[in-house]
Amino acid sequence: MPADKPKTSRHTEVERKFDVVGTTVSPSFEGLAVVSRVQHAPTQLLEAVYYDTESYDLAAHKITLRRRTGGSDAGWHVKLPAGPDARTEVRAPLQDAVPEEIRDVVAAIVRDRPLSAVARITTNRTVSLLFGADEAPIAEFCDDQVNAAALRPDSEPQTWREWELELIGDRPKASELLDRLANRLFDAGAVPAGHGSKLARVLATGEPATAAVESSDPVRRAVAENVAELLVWDRAVRADAWDSVHQMRVTTRKIRSLLADESFGLPKDSWILDELKLLAGILGVARDAEVLAEKYEKALDSLAPELVRGPVRARLVDGAKAQYANGWRRSLLAMRSERYFRLLDGLDELVAAPSETAEKSGAESAAASVAAAYKKVAKAAKVAEEDGTDESLHRIRKRAKRLRYTASATGDSEVEAKAKTIQSLLGDHQDSVVSRTHLLEEADAAHAAGEDTFTYGLLYQKEAEVADEAEDGIDEALKALKKAVKK
Repeated sequence: MPADKPKTSRHTEVERKFDVVGTTVSPSFEGLAVVSRVQHAPTQLLEAVYYDTESYDLAAHKITLRRRTGGSDAGWHVKLPAGPDARTEVRAPLQDAVPEEIRDVVAAIVRDRPLSAVARITTNRTVSLLFGADEAPIAEFCDDQVNAAALRPDSEPQTWREWELELIGDRPKASELLDRLANRLFDAGAVPAGHGSKLARVLATGEPATAAVESSDPVRRAVAENVAELLVWDRAVRADAWDSVHQMRVTTRKIRSLLADESFGLPKDSWILDELKLLAGILGVARDAEVLAEKYEKALDSLAPELVRGPVRARLVDGAKAQYANGWRRSLLAMRSERYFRLLDGLDELVAAPSETAEKSGAESAAASVAAAYKKVAKAAKVAEEDGTDESLHRIRKRAKRLRYTASATGDSEVEAKAKTIQSLLGDHQDSVVSRTHLLEEADAAHAAGEDTFTYGLLYQKEAEVADEAEDGIDEALKALKKAVKK
């Protein structure tokens, strides 16, 4: 784990909110098989100031950032969408200003725009702890009396009452358990909340631009979807989630490939294309190291102990993990830069701009995009047939990948599947090329240090076999792709 990972805590909330009127009687959980007893706690006074940009960028993405005092979890909190009924909460200790590690979580959305207080919410909370048959707490029922106001001149104070049901711990069949508990709330007169959070009710914000894009152009729609996905993977990379660097790099490359499609109308010398290529390259350092670490660990584990000679695991696995950590830190530096924020601004503008493509039916435009992308694959295949170099095979992969993204965006699932097969085959081949080069370098270093290099030779041979297998399958894969395109 990189040494400079942000010092925050994370947990996932699984909860539902309910609207009730002031006179509604609190629900009874008696008679429920899943609840053995209920423990009531004293009323808590929770005071929170919520922060956002001037244009409410966080709220538009259903994210809240607050400074809370009172209760058992006083501090700075960021809440992020994590699926139905679930949110990820990131916490940092209480201090006056927004902590840098908290701001970093949402940096891809707020970028270098200032954060300021946008609302103040005071909650008088009565908590009932629900215990299961094993006497372990299973859920928390909160009865909240809320006083709130947006911090803007035209804002009027708001008061309301709401209920919350939050599960405790990692529960199997969480949705089913919530359903059973929620029925008691419905019986008491509650209805599902008309807002996702207290702040959303106060600010009454809309959806982000990327989520609202409607276009008959499938490529433009795909760009909007991937730009939104990029922001999600950005947060995962900052948290150093497994495989997140790889997925952010894949998404970056998808966006670049789609923007380069002639149907989008972006100039080939656009600075955005250059910046996306640069970002993918930076992320690639950590991604390649992560792949090597996983590959070598798996390969060494598969060998008999007597075949693993010398400190080969330290050189290959530990060395790749150290390289990943350095690459991850380098990625973070890039992702905290003004240059990166301007790239995100540019992508937002492209998504929001009206389409300038020629007037064609959706089917005609899609077919033309797929045909143009396939021609580049066929051209690269012809070059590879003549010279047979690793670089020419890698070029086929890059062209097939672009075709796959285009086919996916235009709904041609058959071409997408055939292009993916080629991409996967030649992806394995390229990973083998990179790995063999690395193995030779590490074997030379091991030899110079007087270490046994036998195991490096075994691993090299295994990688050569992977490459041969990929080359054996590429002709059939190309024929299948041609057939799918010509159908």
